[in-house]
Amino acid sequence: MDLEIKSYDLGVQVLFPKINNDERGFVTEIFRNDWNGFFGQDKPNQINISKSNPGVIRAWHRHKRNQVDFFTVLKGSMKICVYDNNEESKTFGKLVEIIASGDDLQIIKVPGNFWHGTKTIGNQPSYTVYFINNLYDYENPDEERLLWNDPSIIDPRTKRPYDWNDVNQK
Repeated sequence: MDLEIKSYDLGVQVLFPKINNDERGFVTEIFRNDWNGFFGQDKPNQINISKSNPGVIRAWHRHKRNQVDFFTVLKGSMKICVYDNNEESKTFGKLVEIIASGDDLQIIKVPGNFWHGTKTIGNQPSYTVYFINNLYDYENPDEERLLWNDPSIIDPRTKRPYDWNDVNQK
């Protein structure tokens, strides 16, 4: 089966799964071990689910040990942002924003070495299933964190600190 994949800067990719609708509803696959064109060597080892209330911002964090996150919003809407602040990188200063919702099912691949975060948009909670390629280590978590409004995350469009609450942004 050919996969419909859209690629963005920073290695962010979106897979659009084939939705099989009928009078009962729908069924779709959100993970197959043979989807090498999307998962590659980053196949999931753990699957989580999260609920975020409207307006909740979960940002910013990044992973130190080659973790890749795969987000699938099942209900509600969410803005997912990825940012490169590595001054030695070819993609320094790049920002990727993707709006994901349960109404338009997609799987968003986020290389965890970049700063990333989410905001639930709209007036209902978001429910997200996310796969990670590394098991979470309770004793030695693989995360670095910044505050959601950290001034070091610069929006390349405005040249000002990224504003999750700016209504003119996606």
